[in-house]
Amino acid sequence: MIDIGLSKMALIGVVALVVIGPEKLPKVARTVGTLLGKAQRYVNDVKSEVNRSMELDELRKMKDNVESAARDVEQSVHTSAKDFEKDWSDATSSLSDSSSGSTGSEYDWNSSSTVTPAYRHPRKNWRLKRGAMPQWYKSRSGVRTKAQSGAARVARFRPKKPL
Repeated sequence: MIDIGLSKMALIGVVALVVIGPEKLPKVARTVGTLLGKAQRYVNDVKSEVNRSMELDELRKMKDNVESAARDVEQSVHTSAKDFEKDWSDATSSLSDSSSGSTGSEYDWNSSSTVTPAYRHPRKNWRLKRGAMPQWYKSRSGVRTKAQSGAARVARFRPKKPL
């Protein structure tokens, strides 16, 4: 990096004053300042772009690691599930073999004598239930039979002004 001290800056300023002249020096200084500002912004943009690309590469590597770990877990779950199914079928086959030679007092695990019905929604309709209520009961218990807006309700229950 260029090492510019105070003495070197003063020397550059004196040379610029002599070469450019006192009339044009402020305008040239402003132009140089704006150009230096643009150069700094460009360098900062390039740095931030490089940092973003490095972070993106790191995120991609992390994503690949997570995906490979997920695949490994999925494969281990599948292998353990297959092992479990194999063990289960061996156990149930040995159980059915032993129950076929028994007296029949034990429960047969392979037979499905009872079938559970599928879930059915009760299909309750609250409007029908409310409509089936007698009118005298609605009026006694205070059930509103007509819908009223908030403004109409306020106007209805507002105290009347004496004349």
